[in-house]
Amino acid sequence: MDEAPDREAELDRLRAEVERLRREKAEFADAWQRTLLARHEQRPYTLDYVERIFQGFSEIHGDRRFADDPAMVTGMARYHGRPVMVVGQQKGRDLKSRQLRNFGMAQPEGYRKALRAMKLAEKFSRPIITFIDTPGAYPSIGAEERGQAEAIAYNIREMARLEVPVVVCVIGEGGSGGALGIGVGNYVLMMENAIYTVISPEGCSAILWKDQEHVEAAAHALKISAVDLLSLGIIDEVVPEPPGGAHTDWDAAARLLDERLWHALEPLLGRPGNELREQRYRKFRAMGAVVSAGAAPADSPA
Repeated sequence: MDEAPDREAELDRLRAEVERLRREKAEFADAWQRTLLARHEQRPYTLDYVERIFQGFSEIHGDRRFADDPAMVTGMARYHGRPVMVVGQQKGRDLKSRQLRNFGMAQPEGYRKALRAMKLAEKFSRPIITFIDTPGAYPSIGAEERGQAEAIAYNIREMARLEVPVVVCVIGEGGSGGALGIGVGNYVLMMENAIYTVISPEGCSAILWKDQEHVEAAAHALKISAVDLLSLGIIDEVVPEPPGGAHTDWDAAARLLDERLWHALEPLLGRPGNELREQRYRKFRAMGAVVSAGAAPADSPA
């Protein structure tokens, strides 16, 4: 007679465990589904947004050292009547253009071209707007020989020192240092279904589980979605997308991004260069700060 309450308690425990696993699976699937949307082949790329948001775009080619990298596009344009510099990674639509653009994976000359354009913008006091959409920097032997790591590190340092406004837009894949090479800004926007991560879910699954069967769990654990990154203070604002994703309506996606982009840029205009540099420095220094329970932040009064 004592077994019935025990069985009921065990059933309640099992029901709670099933519900927990269902919620966990849904969270895993959501992060992975956003990864697939960020990679959707019909998603708008940098030049698609440039065509819809900016006027008079004039592309700048070459790094003045080695070559022109088509995976990185840079150029001057007008935005709401104001001259700006645009920098972004560009993928291709068909096999030929994908090969030309190297699937959006820039080489050292691409990052050096981007920095050359940003230095021009600083010289002529033009705001900089960057568009991140890359699986990562290209890891070829040639890229390593020409200093891929040095080019990205140098960009990060020099972007932190720029004395003009820098607004970053993560529009698709934000892959590791390849993204951060043009990602140091005063304000970081991220499209609703974009991702921003130190490693791909596939790479994480291969390292931790030695297979590709755990990509959903890896995507969830990496906290790569816009909502997660906003809560962690890595980005400043999530840009909503049309129902179904940006690939369903490029014009609507551009309008939504344009609205948030202007609201992000306008308050930065006219601010002194040293103030912009200091704000950018403090923003990135604050990332990853952890305060134990009950402890006061280091810069707060005792």
